[in-house]
Amino acid sequence: MVAAWEPWPIRARTMSNRHLEPQRNPTGTLNKTGVLLVRMKERIGNPLHPSIICVLLESACLGSFFHPRLQNNQVLGIGSGSTIVHAVQRIAERVKQENLNLVCIPTSFQARQLILQYGLTLSDLDRHPEIDLAIDGADEVDADLNLIKGGGGCLTQEKIVAGYASRFIVIADFRKDSKNLGDQWHKGIPIEVIPMAYVPVSRAVTQKFGGVIELRMAVNKAGPVVTDNGNFILDWKFDRVHKWSEVNTAIKMIPGVVDTGLFINMAERVYFGMQDGSVNMREKPFC
Repeated sequence: MVAAWEPWPIRARTMSNRHLEPQRNPTGTLNKTGVLLVRMKERIGNPLHPSIICVLLESACLGSFFHPRLQNNQVLGIGSGSTIVHAVQRIAERVKQENLNLVCIPTSFQARQLILQYGLTLSDLDRHPEIDLAIDGADEVDADLNLIKGGGGCLTQEKIVAGYASRFIVIADFRKDSKNLGDQWHKGIPIEVIPMAYVPVSRAVTQKFGGVIELRMAVNKAGPVVTDNGNFILDWKFDRVHKWSEVNTAIKMIPGVVDTGLFINMAERVYFGMQDGSVNMREKPFC
């Protein structure tokens, strides 16, 4: 498991990145990313729509991240969300090109289906309890690399996989980069709870820490969102900055709480795709 540490100054590094430029291969033809960029510009116009740019930035981050770190005979933790779709595509390409032997541990039903869809080797923590590298996205990252995760409802399995990984790497776009949690993410901190306890847990959290808490409701079905574990999710919209390590521990001690979307002292590095097309990497100083 990744060892916990006290907050340290964060090293930031901006890496030159050509993924957002229409590059050409030695033959003079555009590479895949260049073709994608040109086609999007032709369809949407220039500048690109911010949502399209963010997809490309995440893809660029993946290029910077994957090149040196995927190695043969690794066990990978596969996160959940839109970023992970690109990640699994890149992993599958590397496996095919280099004949790599990789085993993938999913953090959700979505991740499991992606692993199978791209023909990667699916496993679980029963067979592979030690993970070499976990990769995931984040809803928000603060200056100390603390994360809010769980906007997609997969926080508990994501935290389990990240916690048993020797290295946990996060990939996100510039919109997720904040000085303090809550600066840009306003949907609250997810808390997974046993269904019978969601009312008393809600009361306990707001009485102790303030703010507003809501049961997350489903969009395409009547009733609340149900996680892959069969539980409910509360979204706690806090009203001030807290000592997040203490808050995380205190909430997890409330009877009925399964886990929180606070990932404290877990991320080793975060790669941000920036607006200018560069990739900004932040890490703990001894990583």
